[in-house]
Amino acid sequence: MKVLSSPASPFGRKVKITAKLKGLYDRIIFETVSATDVGDTNPLSKIPALITDDGMAIYDSPVICEYLDAQVASPVLFPGEGAKRWRALTLGALGDGIIDAAIMLVYESRHRPAEMRVESWCQMQQKKIDQALDHLEATPPEMGSQPHYGHVTLAVALAYLDFRHEGKWRAGHPKMVAWLNAFDAAVPAFKETAPPPA
Repeated sequence: MKVLSSPASPFGRKVKITAKLKGLYDRIIFETVSATDVGDTNPLSKIPALITDDGMAIYDSPVICEYLDAQVASPVLFPGEGAKRWRALTLGALGDGIIDAAIMLVYESRHRPAEMRVESWCQMQQKKIDQALDHLEATPPEMGSQPHYGHVTLAVALAYLDFRHEGKWRAGHPKMVAWLNAFDAAVPAFKETAPPPA
């Protein structure tokens, strides 16, 4: 299998952590590319993209992670049915939403001249992040003995806020800081997949 991604991509990091948790990391070639270089594999020009052993292209990160989860029976990152499944998928969607908004803010400052930036749009993206963090702080997710896909996604989202947004989220969310520290201690793959310094 081959994964096309970037070392700094939070979505690619989710895939790497999933691969490590499933014991598949050494069976995957991780090729560094930019989003503009995956057009033949993903017509949306988004990373990561997975090419399976039989040549099928799979994207994007939630689908890749579930595909990898299905390759090995244990541990189960995507519960098969019932409330556990919906909690895992919903937490994953929340984490992805944080990442999406955080990336939009990065792109706004990176690709648009300062005089052309739309402050109301930036405030809207930041509000999404703030609301999600406040929701999580009120009721931090329980992890139990084994993290699932939603936990992985959330941990990567919080780490991306550290990586690209100077960790400003930490000051007002001590319970989630503690949650991320616990995840880091319980999942060695989290530290092993950290992006290079910004």
